[in-house]
Amino acid sequence: MGAGECASLAKHVDRLGVINRVAIVTDKGIVNAGLLSAPQTALQQAGKAVQVFDEVVADPPSTMVKAIAAKAREFAPDCVIGIGGGSTMDSAKIVALMCASDQPLEALYGFDQASGPRLPLILVPTTSGTGSEVTPISVVTRGNGEKVGVISPLLFADLALLDPELTLGLPRHISAATGIDAMVHAIEAMTSARLKNPMSDAIALIALKGLHESIERACNHGDDLDARTQMLLGALQAGQAFTNAPVGAIHALAYPIGGQFHVSHGLSNALVMPHVMRFNVSKAAGTYAQIYDALGLRGARGEGAKAQGLIEELERICEAIGLERHLEQVGIAARDLGALADEAITIERLLVNNPAMMNRDDIYHIYEAAL
Repeated sequence: MGAGECASLAKHVDRLGVINRVAIVTDKGIVNAGLLSAPQTALQQAGKAVQVFDEVVADPPSTMVKAIAAKAREFAPDCVIGIGGGSTMDSAKIVALMCASDQPLEALYGFDQASGPRLPLILVPTTSGTGSEVTPISVVTRGNGEKVGVISPLLFADLALLDPELTLGLPRHISAATGIDAMVHAIEAMTSARLKNPMSDAIALIALKGLHESIERACNHGDDLDARTQMLLGALQAGQAFTNAPVGAIHALAYPIGGQFHVSHGLSNALVMPHVMRFNVSKAAGTYAQIYDALGLRGARGEGAKAQGLIEELERICEAIGLERHLEQVGIAARDLGALADEAITIERLLVNNPAMMNRDDIYHIYEAAL
């Protein structure tokens, strides 16, 4: 981790063994912004053959991931480097696996279905949100819009490289949405019903402190290198936390919004976050109060009041950094809520982690509150 560290990418590649051919998985926005210039030049000057695959799009479709993997196999790389946001890093993980394994993508869905091997993998985040650089999870979108996960220890990168200079030009809205995504990761890790544990709690609290201190500065003063550094570190720590204590209903209700209406994942989380948290207060007030105190918030007395105070602070932050606050603002109408609820209730792998159990009617009413 360090400002300008991406220019030393070749040095880090060599730490992984004898590597002569490098596949870089990224998106056209990263290429057009010039963010590949320094790392690509460094690799080529070190004598590496480099091929760039820049076809990644948000909510990576399974067909796109398979197409990139097929092209990458033709190049025959010794290593895969993912440079970009969560969609790019998720795609790079699967490409590294499919370049070294004969398993089709459809055989990888679910828990521990990947058998490997995979190529050496380096992940370089350019947003401060998903924490994908330190998680064993990739999320792809099927043709019907359904988001499915590939979850395997094989998806842990060999190296995560955090360079805050890569995030300096990030648009305000993307900084805001991805930053809230990171905060949600940490909050949901701390309330995870099945796997909540002291280690994840400790990491999540550290993440939340750093993210809370820096998110408004990073969004409203995009050239603040210290704030950008804190955001990158906080996102990574939140990723480590939810890897071990998985996320719950905020994510479960966000996925259909992204899949059906092509709303970014971070913004989808932000739209439902306060409403899911209010639903959870009956079971999670103590944890929310703990977070309230850790963030240095003042004025509320008692667990219930502190829990409400935390939710109000998160709503204030979303307003201050310019995020939409209602589903209607992203093109969702009352007539759409049933379809959203129908899909969300099927995402049992996340709903089982929520501190308060939900049925379809509960989910519908949460969407209604967010409208």
